[in-house]
Amino acid sequence: MSERDQYYMSEALKEAEKAFDSDEVPVGAVIVYDGRIIARAHNQIKLLKDPTAHAEMIAITQAASYLGSERLINTSMYVTIEPCSMCAGALVLARVKRLVYGAGDPRTGACGSVFNITDNKKLNHRIKVEKGVLEKECAGSLREFFSKKRSAER
Repeated sequence: MSERDQYYMSEALKEAEKAFDSDEVPVGAVIVYDGRIIARAHNQIKLLKDPTAHAEMIAITQAASYLGSERLINTSMYVTIEPCSMCAGALVLARVKRLVYGAGDPRTGACGSVFNITDNKKLNHRIKVEKGVLEKECAGSLREFFSKKRSAER
């Protein structure tokens, strides 16, 4: 795991903290192009009352606007949890080159856990995926969030 990957994942974790503080599932994402962060986002599903307002989707929209293109050629996304099928599909459609995620998602992950949309030979684009970058920190944030939720329900 490179220092560069750790740095960008730590930036995604800062976004996840914003989601946590807003009572959203703590997922954060950044998109990097030419060595610069061009998009930063966190989950805003409750805030926007939009089931598609995942960190990845918002970051893709920001990056497309920044680049002035629907194709995010030569970009890398760093996200704190393995993307779901919706987000993985959007990453493929956007032609993201590389995906780096922290914690796996054995329930809804679509980058190798449940499905593998990012490396499906039937699709016209495949994404290089690296997993486990700052995994403990990423998983810890999610564990803490859901633990607090369960405690509040009691």
